Amino acid sequence: MQINLVNGKAPFKQEWKEIGGKNCFFRSKWEYRYALYLQLMKENNHLLEWKHEPKTFWFDKIKRGTNNYKPDFCVTFPNGNEEWIEVKGYMDAKSQTKLKRMQKYHPEVKIRVISTDWFKTNGKLLSKIIKNW
Repeated sequence: MQINLVNGKAPFKQEWKEIGGKNCFFRSKWEYRYALYLQLMKENNHLLEWKHEPKTFWFDKIKRGTNNYKPDFCVTFPNGNEEWIEVKGYMDAKSQTKLKRMQKYHPEVKIRVISTDWFKTNGKLLSKIIKNW
């Protein structure tokens, strides 16, 4: 199990949590909260399904460094369209490289980045309607 540290400490107790009958290992509080939001959207028929880290995309020609990427979520909408979602508190150089390589090696895959702004805009309302937000 990999634990991401900030100043030598885990900022969020990275752990397995169950949401909507799915047992997922969340690496951040925002990732966990976004899963709660996706479950709410599913329960209200705004999406068919969400999956947490279901696939790793490989960058075949890269031999060293960042040669793969595993987005946080895959969402399937009622019309069958699929969208991949990355929850990011901050965009470091490695994350930027992964997203650029995704565009190059997997241009057909749509990735949406959920950042601080999304949580600032939606967090207050969602905390009132989603338990354990």
